[in-house]
Amino acid sequence: MFVYYLGLGWRSLRRNPVLTALMVMAIAFGVAASMITWSVFRVVSGNPIPWKSSQLYNVQIDNRGPQYNEPGNEPPDALNYTDAVALMQAHKAPHQTMLYDIAPSVLPQNANDLPSTTTGYATTADFFTMFDVPFKYGSPWTNADDDGHAAVAVISDALNQRLFGGANSVGRDVTLDMHAYRIVGVTEHWDPKPRYYDAYDNMEFANPAQVYISVNRAVDIHVGMAGRNNCGGAPAHFSNDEQWLHRECAWIPFWAELPTQADAERYKEFLTAYSAEQQQAGRFQWAPNVRLRNVTEWLDHEKVVPAESRISLFVSIGFFIICLVNTIGLLLAKFMRRSSEIGVRRALGATRREVYAQFLMEAATVGLAGGVLGLLLTIVGMQGIGLLFEPDVARLAHLDMSLLLTTLIVAVLATVIAAFYPTWRAAQVQPAWQLKSN
Repeated sequence: MFVYYLGLGWRSLRRNPVLTALMVMAIAFGVAASMITWSVFRVVSGNPIPWKSSQLYNVQIDNRGPQYNEPGNEPPDALNYTDAVALMQAHKAPHQTMLYDIAPSVLPQNANDLPSTTTGYATTADFFTMFDVPFKYGSPWTNADDDGHAAVAVISDALNQRLFGGANSVGRDVTLDMHAYRIVGVTEHWDPKPRYYDAYDNMEFANPAQVYISVNRAVDIHVGMAGRNNCGGAPAHFSNDEQWLHRECAWIPFWAELPTQADAERYKEFLTAYSAEQQQAGRFQWAPNVRLRNVTEWLDHEKVVPAESRISLFVSIGFFIICLVNTIGLLLAKFMRRSSEIGVRRALGATRREVYAQFLMEAATVGLAGGVLGLLLTIVGMQGIGLLFEPDVARLAHLDMSLLLTTLIVAVLATVIAAFYPTWRAAQVQPAWQLKSN
């Protein structure tokens, strides 16, 4: 019967080509608009590390006073150097890391090639363990390397391809800003989106980092910061690097790994006690003001999901609903024009269940045709997605098998759901009335 009803459905599409074309186009345009905006929204709003997001916490400490804070007395989104080092030395979390953006020049291996600028982070050994960074060759440097201010580096697979042709480069040197570093590891392609650990510098959707060096070594040799430096409105003129390091300016994101909620509560108590000590020492002139947010809470706080992606998704879904409402009207007109056919079928013994099966299958064929056209419109629409979103966001949207299957499934299911009312009306046709009137 399934094959029989499917055949009836396809023949019905050819019977009223204009009406069928209107329904197919309505479904196609509605589902294509929804899938195009969904392709962006699913990337920017996803949990980048779902297996661990409840254990990783961003740390905030108010080091500049309420007069410079955001509404709600929100402290700075990053720490200054003094507080970051103090928390690292206290080591109240099983794993903790501090980091800041760098953009060093990389000296190529071939003397005939020109140096190029790359991006990365000055950080600590725990960075790689905390954020589950995958390695292709080697491993992260160790805590002993951090303590010894070792000139070590981890590079990405992309940079390794560029410098060493993809060979195992562990143990070789890479020259960054005229300083040599021993390569201890090469990462696999690793590009979590959003880049939750560096939302402070608006790097959520930037290109992947290429190089990582020890933060202690970076400070020793004065590796410049390539990210944001927030001094709370105070003058930011520094006569030397030491003065810059110890000013009350926020520029170092700090993360702590806390396995349980109890651990997080104890760590927040520690942060409050630390701030109280700074107040008693005369450094802070205000009551302790700290925040501890896990990954999802941090992304919500930073409003990482672009407003235009959320708005465009809602608008496209609304447009799809309007298309479905129009489809309901067209299906109702199409089905009720066949009242005499329904009456004859019922008189010959067809049950209402069989009428439901026939017309819902017919609606499914309309949805399938709309889904196929919607796929083509989605492919075309993806080419112009940069007209709606920022380039860093638009380049993340991509066609994959899951999006293609979702487009077809949504088109068919939505059309079948829209067909329930027209089908119910068709199933209520009284055979006696139709036979008498015809």
